[in-house]
Amino acid sequence: MAILSDQDIRKYLEMKKIIIEPLEDPDRQIQPSSVDLRIGSEFKGFRIIRQPCIDPLDPTDLESYMESFHIEQGSPFIIHPGEFALATTYETVELPDDLVARVEGRSSMGRLGITMHVTAGYIDPGFRGKITLEISNIGKMPVALYSGQRVCQIVFETMTSPSLKPYGHPDRDSKYMDQEKPVTSKIKQDYEIRDRRQSRLI
Repeated sequence: MAILSDQDIRKYLEMKKIIIEPLEDPDRQIQPSSVDLRIGSEFKGFRIIRQPCIDPLDPTDLESYMESFHIEQGSPFIIHPGEFALATTYETVELPDDLVARVEGRSSMGRLGITMHVTAGYIDPGFRGKITLEISNIGKMPVALYSGQRVCQIVFETMTSPSLKPYGHPDRDSKYMDQEKPVTSKIKQDYEIRDRRQSRLI
């Protein structure tokens, strides 16, 4: 696998092999081997609930554990130490079937104690949609985040061959295809969780 350089990123964008929309300031957003992405205006955070844990086998809808926030332009979303929130990129990204991508936090955010993805920084070939950001504040101070602020970067890597069943393929369980807003975990749709829940009902 090889990481695309800035000149290859530009070439793939011109060919529409990679789609990033809107890419409003390519001269500033395209870095030597990545593209800076901005945070959108929709956030999700956990409610304070009286549950001992989040259990994927519990029939409770996971959506009930979270609340949504829309942040107006110029207003901050404050993430406090120890807090976790979901957001999405402002940009929509579409990948071909022979490229994968990784989302990495920007150094300027990391130095404030803000991580932009907890585990899901990997984007499958064929993915299309806004990228979910799993934001944590591991620092000591609350930090303000503003819609349109550059908070992460996407890195593209070539594959040895095109994927036979890329993300979105009818035979794949592509739960987050075409997402436009932060989407709560769909872990209950994972086959091993679904099968176990069904066996409990038999």
